[in-house]
Amino acid sequence: MGDQKNLILAAVLSFLVIGLWEAFIIGPQRELARVAAEEQAAKRATEQTVEATAPGGINAAAETVTLSREEALSKSDRITIDSPRLDGSISLLGGRIDDLNLKDYHVTIEEGSPEVTLLSPTSTEAPYYSVFGWAGTNAGTLPGLKTPWKLVEGNTLDADSPVTLEWTNDKGITFRKTYELDENYLFTITQEVRNSLDETLTVRPYGIIARHGEPETLGMYLLHEGAVGAYDGITEELDYDDFSDADFDRAENANLKKIDVAGNGYIGFTDKYWMTALIPQPGTPFTAAYKVGNAGKPIYQTDVRLNTINVPAGETASAKVHFFAGAKQAGLLAEYEEQLGVERFYDSIDWGWFYFLTKPFFWLLSVINGIVGNFGVAIILLTVIIKAVMFPLAYKSYVSMGRMKKLQPQTEKIREKHKEDPQAMQRAMMDLYRKEKVNPAAGCLPILLQIPVFFSLYKVLFVTLEMRHAPFFGWIQDLSAPDPTSIFTGFGLYDWGPPTFMLIGIWPIIMGITMWLQMQLNPAPPDPIQKKIFAWMPILFTFLLGSFPAGLVIYWTANNVLTIIQQAWIMKSQGAKIELIDNIKDLFRKKKTE
Repeated sequence: MGDQKNLILAAVLSFLVIGLWEAFIIGPQRELARVAAEEQAAKRATEQTVEATAPGGINAAAETVTLSREEALSKSDRITIDSPRLDGSISLLGGRIDDLNLKDYHVTIEEGSPEVTLLSPTSTEAPYYSVFGWAGTNAGTLPGLKTPWKLVEGNTLDADSPVTLEWTNDKGITFRKTYELDENYLFTITQEVRNSLDETLTVRPYGIIARHGEPETLGMYLLHEGAVGAYDGITEELDYDDFSDADFDRAENANLKKIDVAGNGYIGFTDKYWMTALIPQPGTPFTAAYKVGNAGKPIYQTDVRLNTINVPAGETASAKVHFFAGAKQAGLLAEYEEQLGVERFYDSIDWGWFYFLTKPFFWLLSVINGIVGNFGVAIILLTVIIKAVMFPLAYKSYVSMGRMKKLQPQTEKIREKHKEDPQAMQRAMMDLYRKEKVNPAAGCLPILLQIPVFFSLYKVLFVTLEMRHAPFFGWIQDLSAPDPTSIFTGFGLYDWGPPTFMLIGIWPIIMGITMWLQMQLNPAPPDPIQKKIFAWMPILFTFLLGSFPAGLVIYWTANNVLTIIQQAWIMKSQGAKIELIDNIKDLFRKKKTE
């Protein structure tokens, strides 16, 4: 029994470390991100008011100055993007996709909250954009970031209407770019070059995603945020710090890493919920590249460089690349993976080491949510299903615990008798276990198997987009955010802004109560240190889970309730005493005595 309690204690302490990290590292970071988002939303609203009265015309010499989004957008003529799920614009200066908002997602759950902005033009606080062009040696001037493209076909880019840009260089070579957009988040860019020379033209098409400055990330081991790519069946993830590591070569005036891809892959940047990615046509060889330069702040870049094309005199050649820019909806990523034939696109979601558990958990959670229409209810029902599947293991564990509990009076006598001789104590214990046909380690394996299950479900709820801004019932209107109520503010009666660790809402309190009840099912451990740890555990976890997303707290609470029911039923079926009522009575007796 002591070995099993030590194992349980080790597991609980592991969860405690995660909780401390969440409460004191991730919780404050999430709060800072929330405040920053609200400030940015207010700033954007103010800028729109100012821009309406500001005079036109911006001095080109002031490009290094950070401008408002509206001022930066006004620096070039633009083509409007207006599709079912995206709005924004393409700059005719360079043909850059540098203005993109996600219609279905907002910064906060408040009414009138601005749409999530994904891409932003240069000169703004955090430029993030994509550009497509050609490299070559005998083509004269090539289109670049400041090439003045001309709109020749189309008007507004939407799911039914492509647009085409054109530019002719100093040698009379004509370049064209046609942008198409589906009803979701996939752009298709077809580049053409018409050779007007009397010699063969040698050019190489490319696509770039550039991100100026390191974005704010959660910095949590559970989640990858940074560059992501897959090439010929291998997935690679790079944090922003990795861009200056030793495996990058010093070339092209920047740290550079190249990967030659035989014919299938993508490369881009991923945030927790959003992603951009360049996707060449499957079957097309290309070079994927990670690159970082510096222009006052780091400029992170992911490139796709297709193979060189020889264009005979008077001929036209073309190249096609897909560009994904949007929300990491699991079903949509899987659909693109299948339709485009691009491998591992679904794995741009960080499913983790236990992907063989996280992926089925997410699938089942999505199916249940589709039936009940409430993500919180789906979490509870998934918890019920997992507990049912794990019941044989739990039964084995609790049966073993029940048998060990029956032997506790005899084991206490052995400990007392041989307290000066540990070896004799161990031999006597083993003789007792053999006589009673009890395996003291029988309950350990089920507990060990349940740990990856917990971590996997925790990760699913943490990294997937579907819980973001999903309502439950009552005051829980965003399952991805902590419970907004707090005992230290009278559950909303007083607004004095307590520190993050004091934001203890109703659901964390319910979780703490269920955890305490679960512990009262068993007799208190004989070791006084363990006894104190277990006594304080529900209180500590109540504070720690106060900063967890409400969806995770609801899962933990439901799991505790089901565990109490399971354990009580199994103990009763084995004839073991259920200590819950006696422990509660003893607690009040002690208080009376005191």
